Parts: sequence; structure tokens; C-alpha cells
Amino acid sequence: MPEGDTVYRAAKNLDAVLHGQTLTRCDVRVPAFATLDLTGQVVDDVVSRGKHLLHHIGELTLHTHLKMEGSWHVYRHGTAWRRPAYQARIVLETEEWVTVGFDLGIVEFVPRDDDDSVVGYLGPDLLGPSWDAAQALVNLEADPAREIGLALLDQRVLAGLGNVYRNELCFLRGVLPTRPVGEVPARAKMIDLAHRLIVANKDRVERTTTGTLRGTTDWVYNRSGKPCLRCGTKIKRGMLGESELELRDTFWCPRCQT
Repeated sequence: MPEGDTVYRAAKNLDAVLHGQTLTRCDVRVPAFATLDLTGQVVDDVVSRGKHLLHHIGELTLHTHLKMEGSWHVYRHGTAWRRPAYQARIVLETEEWVTVGFDLGIVEFVPRDDDDSVVGYLGPDLLGPSWDAAQALVNLEADPAREIGLALLDQRVLAGLGNVYRNELCFLRGVLPTRPVGEVPARAKMIDLAHRLIVANKDRVERTTTGTLRGTTDWVYNRSGKPCLRCGTKIKRGMLGESELELRDTFWCPRCQT
């Protein structure tokens, strides 16, 4: 599932071509909204909220989520799409641009003043204009027995982190993903580091947590069996999730993390 910085860039790219523009075509390819046509409506903006995308169009909000396979593309008219047309879930066009949402996990419309019905449950948005580190810390510490690796992925705690950041943050703070939140030292610094990392990467196509784009860009993520970049110990791999359906890979250094 994409990280919040990926969704932030998607919103930024979509807003760059749709902001203030009138739709010349609206093709919604999901049964619940297949008859909805917003042609002639103005797109006021496109914004991200954690891993969610919100198009504000006329009196409605288009809420989409990429989930595992989704993506938004921007094309000039007449340009071939880079994904098959059968994967398209919604097409929004203006006089100059074609935007296509492929394999989106969520496509729904809600009244413009009802955004909270779809994103109101989210914790503070790491890349939002009203980022609230203090509230994120309160949310994180609400369940001290919970594994830190689960808490960091919970969008109700703070919105925007995915599995890459979860693993990298635990390494950088020297804690195992399975360590209870209450036993994690300097939890405010964990929150601060999460914010600094994702902000540093928000405008990069290639993400890095090691500070380099020319070599290894991740400390532990997807590096199972490879030597730790700090101590040389082989990186371990496991699984962690709230349920069987939510299991995600974890990676850690058994020497650097406790």
C-alpha cells in the first residue's frame, strides 16, 4: 500500500492540472456511481489526507484510495494510457488534460461539507497543514501494551505512514517492531522523526531514509539476509499485523534493535 508521501504527490500532480478547471468529461466506472456525471462542474482543488485523496468538485467530494494496486495518471489528450483501459475506475477530463484513476480501492462521492464522513477518523496528517505532533503522541500512547509496529501503521494514530516507514522508523529509533509502545523510549522523538522523514521525501519520486539516492536507500526494509548497514549483522524478516488479513512484512537488525 502506498505511503503517504506517494499520495501527497499524486494529489499535488492532480491539483496542478485540475485546480479551477471545468470538467469536459466525467466517466465513473463503478456501479454505485455509474450514472453520476459531473461534466460542466469546476474542480476547486485536489488534496490528500493521509493516504486518501479528495477531489472537491462543485457540491461533491470525490473520495478515492489507492489501496494496494491503485494509481492516478495524468495524460494529454491523444496520449496512450500506460495501464489497460479495463483497470480504469474513473476518468476526469478538461480541455487540456485527461486524469485516470486505475484499480482504485475506493471510489465514492459524498456531499462537499461531509468530508469527515470518510476521513474524519484519521489521526493527525503528517503532511497536512495542521499537523499536530502533540495529538499524535497522545494517540500513540493511548494503548501502551500495543506493539509499536502496529501503532505506527494505524491511521487513527497518525495518518500517512506505510510499511516502509514503519520498518525504517523502528530501526532508526533502535526498537523492535514488536516492542510494546509503553516500553519505547523517547516516543515524542519517534513522532518527530516520522514527520521529518516523510516531509523530506514528499517531493521525491525515489524515497530514501538513509540519506542517499545513489546506493542503498533503506536501512532494513526489504533487506532480509543482507548485512546491517551499521553493524553488519544479517537483517531478519517477520510478519506483523492486527489480523491474518493485515499481516505485513517486518525487517529488523537483531543487534541494533531491542
